[in-house]
Amino acid sequence: MLTNAAAKAAGAQSRAYKLFDGGGLFLHVAPTGTKGWRLKYRWRGREKLLVLGRFPAMNLAKARMAREEAKAKLRDGVDPAAAGARLDTFDQVARAWHAIHRARWSAVHAGDVLASLERDVFPAIGARAIDAIGAAELVQLLEAIEASGRIETAKRLRQRLRQIFAFAKTRELVGDNPASELGAALAGVAVSTPHPALTDIAECRALLAACEAVPARPITRLASRFLALTAVRLEAVRGLRWSEIDWEARIWTVPAVRMKLAKAKKGEQRFDHIVPLAPAAIDVLREAAAENGYDTRSLVVDPKFIGGSPHVFPGRTPGTPIGEGALRELYIRAGYAGRHVPHGWRSSFSTILNEQLGEEWSGAIDRALAHAAMGKVEAAYNRAQMLDRRRQLFERWGALLAS
Repeated sequence: MLTNAAAKAAGAQSRAYKLFDGGGLFLHVAPTGTKGWRLKYRWRGREKLLVLGRFPAMNLAKARMAREEAKAKLRDGVDPAAAGARLDTFDQVARAWHAIHRARWSAVHAGDVLASLERDVFPAIGARAIDAIGAAELVQLLEAIEASGRIETAKRLRQRLRQIFAFAKTRELVGDNPASELGAALAGVAVSTPHPALTDIAECRALLAACEAVPARPITRLASRFLALTAVRLEAVRGLRWSEIDWEARIWTVPAVRMKLAKAKKGEQRFDHIVPLAPAAIDVLREAAAENGYDTRSLVVDPKFIGGSPHVFPGRTPGTPIGEGALRELYIRAGYAGRHVPHGWRSSFSTILNEQLGEEWSGAIDRALAHAAMGKVEAAYNRAQMLDRRRQLFERWGALLAS
């Protein structure tokens, strides 16, 4: 059992440590010397941590009273954390930071941010008290990600960690921001190199066939085929919603907000990107609809579904799109690591069709890829959609992939 004298005498050490009292209550002493009362408990089979208050503002007697109040809530079937008490593990602080910023982010981006934290950060430090996490630990975490070849992922996570700890500092949960100087300790982004891409149609077909043979969610394989057939950017396919498909006209309208455009253009409908859908792409959509439990017989007459996911290619979590790295991992498992990535389909489409069709089709190919016109005047006045020629391109491309 602890005493107030022992709590007062506890000094800072190179690592955080705990002084236990009983019933899950302990005093957490951070390397900075900050002391806080915490309660470890279980809720629905999962271990959780409740922050009760700082010492000496909250003395031992008050901490024990807070412990008993929390345990009373547990006996009543109430999670003490949901009853207004404060949590300050990294997981809890990061989710609070995410909730505040989510309103100004697109749904896809918000999903990506949280998924990256859940995949790469929470398993390592999510359950740790945020004021016990130091810069060296964060460097080690990010270096491991860089070592796996995910340089851009490490860069994005470094930025997010800095923002999360800044958020914690403004709420006096930490004294300093251990993520503020991480850039100097990391390798940084490597010199830009082209995305690996297959430029032989036979190899493209072989990749799609290999993807069918490896263990994966059916919806992941369908997303891969649809990406290959439409040659759009991965984010467009991930964010694809059923409402964007015109079944009768066989076109997909990608909203400008999800295109790679200047911010000023994202809110204007005239910058929406129209993708003519080849028969093979329509077939993929029908398979995806069936996979999602929809009656595919009614799609042409009534594309407005009731219930189910709004995303054509949903993720494992309800209401979210397929994961950011799902297709990349699929290609790695299929044996194409370093040879082809999801973005590579755009290079495959452009290279193969330009070689086969010649210069007279280059303009239509660029328009199919949503590339901007070279000159400002041309960009302003030449808004021709070339839909007929682009439809011919996608139908030819679909036939080549299926041959």
